[in-house]
Amino acid sequence: MSKVAVVTGAARGIGLATAKQFLAKGWSVALIDWDQAELDLACGDLGAEAQGFHCDVSDEVQVQAMIAAVLARFGRLDALVNNAGVAEFGPIEDCDFAAWKRVMAANLDGPFLCTQAAVPALKKHGGAVLNIASISGLRASTLRVAYGTSKAAVIQLTKQQAAELGEYGIRANCVCPGPVRTKLAMAVHSPEIIAAYHDAIPLNRYGSEDEIANLITFLCSEEASYITGQVVAADGGFESTGVGLPALRE
Repeated sequence: MSKVAVVTGAARGIGLATAKQFLAKGWSVALIDWDQAELDLACGDLGAEAQGFHCDVSDEVQVQAMIAAVLARFGRLDALVNNAGVAEFGPIEDCDFAAWKRVMAANLDGPFLCTQAAVPALKKHGGAVLNIASISGLRASTLRVAYGTSKAAVIQLTKQQAAELGEYGIRANCVCPGPVRTKLAMAVHSPEIIAAYHDAIPLNRYGSEDEIANLITFLCSEEASYITGQVVAADGGFESTGVGLPALRE
């Protein structure tokens, strides 16, 4: 029986790239998303070892039902990739409590709820939890009070999971992407912001979805069997260079 991965936020971007890489490595994959239309489109040509499941990861009842449905379909669970999230950017004084709660629900409640629901199945085979945070969780930046705080909390959640679940053979690690050339990023980043990022990143470019997926699938694999509790920035060296990007403040 092939190994099974659950990937949340899998209808597009890093999540979809990760699902495709798992499939290429011989895994079966449950793709989770709250956008049913995009999920159906993404799953259309992935083959029999992939199936989409509609779920709002911030809803405990939906999450429990989703994990049960995945187990009914595939029979086991070996890796959970908590990728689903939202980004709402703006000045700190403009972040009202409703916006704060929306970001925390998706970015922090989601990984917590999905992991809690998946742990009993992961215990059976000693699986892996992989949380997606952000470079914004490692250092402060402008316009990201809710987003950055939620991602910093995901980093701490990962360490708690690693410390407490290790005795069951469950590993927990966290990937912190820097700027990634997704369709969304390219739609909202102005030419000035893109140029500023290129100047600030030692590798002088954005990362790709596949480059982030490479790290995710590695950390979920047997090749990473002694790696847990780690926070890895996949950011072209951006985190090493300090804070600054005046273009983001304009």
